[in-house]
Amino acid sequence: MTTPDGSADQRAGTAPVHDWACDFDHAVHEYNAHAPQIWRDLREGGCPVAHTERYGGSAWLPVTHDAIHQIAYDPEHFSSRNVVVTNHRLTMDGRYNGLGGAPPITSDPPVHAIARRLLLPAFAPKRIAPLEGEIRTLCRRLLRGLGDLEPGATFDAASEYAQHIPVGVIRTMLGFPAADEGRFAGFVHDVLERVAEPAEARRDGLDALFEYIERQVRDHIDDPRDDLTSELLAVEIEGRPLEPHHVVGTIGLLLIAGIDTTWSVIGSALLHLARAPADHRRLRDDPAVMPAAIEEFLRHHAPVTMARVVQQDHEFFGNDLKRGDWVLLPFPAANRDPHQFEDPDRFIIDRELNRHAAFGLGIHRCIGSNLARLELRVAVEEFVAHVPAIELAGPVAWSLGQVRGPRTVPVRITEPSVH
Repeated sequence: MTTPDGSADQRAGTAPVHDWACDFDHAVHEYNAHAPQIWRDLREGGCPVAHTERYGGSAWLPVTHDAIHQIAYDPEHFSSRNVVVTNHRLTMDGRYNGLGGAPPITSDPPVHAIARRLLLPAFAPKRIAPLEGEIRTLCRRLLRGLGDLEPGATFDAASEYAQHIPVGVIRTMLGFPAADEGRFAGFVHDVLERVAEPAEARRDGLDALFEYIERQVRDHIDDPRDDLTSELLAVEIEGRPLEPHHVVGTIGLLLIAGIDTTWSVIGSALLHLARAPADHRRLRDDPAVMPAAIEEFLRHHAPVTMARVVQQDHEFFGNDLKRGDWVLLPFPAANRDPHQFEDPDRFIIDRELNRHAAFGLGIHRCIGSNLARLELRVAVEEFVAHVPAIELAGPVAWSLGQVRGPRTVPVRITEPSVH
């Protein structure tokens, strides 16, 4: 197996995939680089649910909207106790309390509803809308930092622009030090991209993340302030404050998921503009198309795959699922199902019917969807307003694991600025 730059893939736990139907691996470079084609080939080959024995035992990958929908709406058979498939196999004992390590995303009913309700006010439209000005200011500052935006200039649209937008937004919401922003991409890598490595190899990175969050939580206990961390520390359930591990786990979720998912879809949107100059011009010259375009970016370039754990043995689409098996939920694959969307593999900038699953399905639909939409819209608006036209200037490197997005998008400006 080789990486996008042609070098050998030396990561622990990886091996070439010769048959995606019976030996898939979501953490080899080939997967995210070619995922839509892999999903299409599986569907057209009569395999709605792929299988693998990697990651310590059976794992399953449904690729049709119907199969993904059924799992997402069936918490009785599919637990959310762990949403990232790794080489650390879970034990299905009685110690799980329904909350999990990163509530509410790792929570099952009935605890899930309580954990989710605590976060809803912070991400309600009336709380998110006022952030637009700050996000726009951040985007403009990042664009100024790119230097000369005239023909021939090159920069990385992912690592120099897209990545920094959700980092700055989430860091500000949580009230964490600006000087720490450089650490967040490393946290994302340790949690989401090193999943094929042995558990002991990942431990230092995971410990560093939670030690960092615990330190920030202690600081907020000593010095409360007007931010989301202090808000979580002040929440009570039946007259009792949240347990410290609940607060730490929830902040971990916000920090990792709030950054990588949005960074990935913004990067994918800019990659699309580099490959489709007509869409870039349309967005620049016809702002009225922006709302439909944002939904199509979300559908066509949805980044998030979650995971479930099988609660009890049962048959599913002709497969015998066993208690403790992993099941991946690739919501982007649901968005590419021709039974759900007309011409699903084509980006249609003004697509009218677009009930996509970019933010998930079922009880775990993304709490942060209002924020993600706002960040994506402002990021694209500011980019097309300040960058006239671009083309790819080198190879694209993709992420590894369950969040799909480009890590590098080297581009070259091809037209003079209108400013």
